[in-house]
Amino acid sequence: MGKKYAIGIDYGTQSGRAVLVDLSNGFEVAEHVTAYRHHVIDERLPSTGARLESDWALQHPADYMEVLEQSVPAVLLQAGIDPADVIGLGIDFTACTMLPIDTEGTPLCLQDAYKDHPHSWVKLWKHHAAQDEANLINELAARRGESFLARYGGKLSSEWMLAKVWQVLNEAPDIYERTDRFVEAADWVVAEMTGRFVRNSCTAGYKATWHKRDGYPSREFLAALDPRLADLAETKLRGDVLPLGSKAGELTAAMAERMGLAAGTAVAVAVIDAHAGVPGVGVVTPGKLVMAMGTSTCHLLLGHEEKEVEGMCGVVEDGIIPGYYGYEAGQSAVGDIFEWYVEEAVPGYVRDEAEREGVNIHVYLERKASELAVGESGLLALDWWNGNRSVLVDTDLTGTIVGLTLLTKPWEIYRVLLEATAFGTRKIIEAFHGSGVEVNELYACGGLPQKNRLFMQIYADVTNREIKVAASKQTPAIGAAMFGAVAAGADRGGYDSVVDAAERMARVQEETFRPIPANVAVYDKLYAEYNELHDYYGRGANDVMKRLKAIKESSL
Repeated sequence: MGKKYAIGIDYGTQSGRAVLVDLSNGFEVAEHVTAYRHHVIDERLPSTGARLESDWALQHPADYMEVLEQSVPAVLLQAGIDPADVIGLGIDFTACTMLPIDTEGTPLCLQDAYKDHPHSWVKLWKHHAAQDEANLINELAARRGESFLARYGGKLSSEWMLAKVWQVLNEAPDIYERTDRFVEAADWVVAEMTGRFVRNSCTAGYKATWHKRDGYPSREFLAALDPRLADLAETKLRGDVLPLGSKAGELTAAMAERMGLAAGTAVAVAVIDAHAGVPGVGVVTPGKLVMAMGTSTCHLLLGHEEKEVEGMCGVVEDGIIPGYYGYEAGQSAVGDIFEWYVEEAVPGYVRDEAEREGVNIHVYLERKASELAVGESGLLALDWWNGNRSVLVDTDLTGTIVGLTLLTKPWEIYRVLLEATAFGTRKIIEAFHGSGVEVNELYACGGLPQKNRLFMQIYADVTNREIKVAASKQTPAIGAAMFGAVAAGADRGGYDSVVDAAERMARVQEETFRPIPANVAVYDKLYAEYNELHDYYGRGANDVMKRLKAIKESSL
């Protein structure tokens, strides 16, 4: 049959990346990145220049299509292969990244009548302006004893579909009425490629409160929330929900021409970016926590049964690997915190010194921070620069650093920010363990693990667990390519299950990060203090963060 390939396309927050993968061994043959022309739209609307309100984060759907038109032909050109040998294609995507479309599948923001309205645009996963709606959803669901609430750790996030849809209805009822369907951007891109709209079980389950047996929240609940939402599930959220590994359709002739592929190429249903990384690192059985680490971190774990876990983002049957319950938790800012510090707070003399040494500022700070002993800085931080996703599920919480003095150095602050995110991960691990969902091994993938050794060692020490790191820097794209290969099937040179695909295609590095006992002992003491701060600010003892945010918003 000759060599066969699949393409995995990883849609991130700032760019999209296509990776051409050899299906016999998982090796990356070629890759190409297309930066989003419009970036993250969080200050001004492109069409009018109108200023957006606080906590908004939008995107332009045309940027997603440019990734298909630029990156896919680029990897084919690099590899010099026959497009006919690409038998499948899969995409992973940030979520919940959603948009309103009309009956033709056209985004409302691309129409002259609606492009000047912010609510017609794609709402990115980190759009947090629907917190008021999320609070009301959670209050009503708790009061009514809705069964779905426990599957999401007791709270639904403002980042998710229901809160965002309700915000549109509350603030722009005309946009809501004009919308035929609210869809994940992931499903919209797949529909553009295949000419057929389907929803994927991953985003539906984790981000839209859909359940394999129960469906969406009941009509009675939605009506109690807002009478105008009563028929939401059967109207604006309608559509077949297909499990991961399913074939969404085949590439249309028109899209094949734009992408440089063969018409009829199998296209898999989409998957959330972090979730694609689970088979991408070869995890297909329970007890192994996968940390997809980038601008944020998503924690993913397989289990044999459905358990209630505080603050988890969701548990979905067949949500990641068929035959298991897939658990998700997360931290809404990790790499973004380090980037904030470097871009907004690092003194000029540190940048000058890094430049003199000819190294990246992150590399310089990592080296200086690694020279410190554990606890030497006298600092402790809460990792809530973008709110808290797990276990508190509260976007109104903010970051803090304790212990600053006139002698504090920039690399000490850098290190304490690394440590704070590790403490946040330990909190999540303990929540799983406390609920009877075992975490015995840790796997790391994404953009950060291969860039920062200190970061990985701190995580090993804080969690007191060995960490295995993905061999590929593009694990989500590898996972997406695996699902593309499964959509194609073994008869065409692919695979009949993602477990089979992972067995042949997934790889981890030989080197692992093991905890250092002396560091573990000190981090246990620091973590105890982190827990005190976590509960003091996060569980209502002192709502100063929320009061400050309210003062800020009232002054705008």
